[in-house]
Amino acid sequence: MPVDALVVAGDRAASLALERARKAGEAFPVVGLAGGDLWKTLGGREGNLATGATTGFPIDLGEVLVDGKLHFFVAHVVAHDRLWGRTFVAMNAQWRDEWNLGPKAHPNDGIIDTYRAELAIADRLKVWRRLPTGSHLPHPGIKPERSRSVATEFSRPITVEIDGQAIGAARHLAVRVEPDALQVYV
Repeated sequence: MPVDALVVAGDRAASLALERARKAGEAFPVVGLAGGDLWKTLGGREGNLATGATTGFPIDLGEVLVDGKLHFFVAHVVAHDRLWGRTFVAMNAQWRDEWNLGPKAHPNDGIIDTYRAELAIADRLKVWRRLPTGSHLPHPGIKPERSRSVATEFSRPITVEIDGQAIGAARHLAVRVEPDALQVYV
């Protein structure tokens, strides 16, 4: 890993640093990830950054317009209503905490894996039990899509999380991928 790499604790710290660089008109920094869902997807191990036993990867960067405001994400965007009946997920990484939410998501394929779900309570319980293994898919109430860009709209505002941090509620999301946008070390 280069000595001038920006070392961050996790996904949201990385995406916020990238947003700051873009706003300042600077090139994206090389990022050293010490944890998070992208780190887990890439096979990160505790202590690798400290010992110098790192591996570097070119990574796609996700961009999401949330009611017209641009945000970056390195791992995922998760939008859901209060009881998770209506859900929209955009995955650049495979994991969201302990959930294997995007079992086919790859952080350097030039594609964002998205899932739209409208689930009854009984189906939510079945899906939640299967999330840790990724066996929640296929499911008739979950519509997967793999693309470079996608937009969705909700009848009422729902909670939006970017890289694990809630940023508020929104009705309109537009997601796109910027292939090979940065270099990440784990």
